Amino acid sequence: MAEGTVEPWERQAAESVQAFEAFSVYRDLGPVRSVTKAAQELHKSRTLLGRWSRQYAWVMRATAYDRELDRVFLAEQHQARRDIARRHAKLAQAFLGKAVARLQALDPRELSPSDLLRYFQVAAEIERRAVGEAPVAADAAMEGQGADAAALTDEERRARMNQLRRELERRLTEEGQ
Repeated sequence: MAEGTVEPWERQAAESVQAFEAFSVYRDLGPVRSVTKAAQELHKSRTLLGRWSRQYAWVMRATAYDRELDRVFLAEQHQARRDIARRHAKLAQAFLGKAVARLQALDPRELSPSDLLRYFQVAAEIERRAVGEAPVAADAAMEGQGADAAALTDEERRARMNQLRRELERRLTEEGQ
């Protein structure tokens, strides 16, 4: 705003202190504002406040004030969302660092087949989301692997777990490099 320019909700040139005080009361009434309510609050004549309202464009000025409040509120909301996103990103990075360190310390041979499968599914899901692919339901993931795990024989399940273990070891090795 140019220097010397007066905002619509501020005291206007040639506006008396009393007229501006009345406008301020009118403006601050918010959505329920009316000249009658402002007159009642100030114990002044409705006719006098009506004249000031027309002379100093109270409706337009109050609307400009409402818009400014909305603009400021939306800007504050936007900044708050940005601050939250930054804070969450920092927390996620810290948590991810700890999780990766813990994963690298794990010996995949000591994991149960169900633990190994779960780690693999979570890692695959994170990888898919990181490249913008839609999440895959657990049942759909198993179907994509050829069979329902419960329908596999013990030998097939061991073979699948060994395959998953090798894949996990490969990925952990790649991340460590």
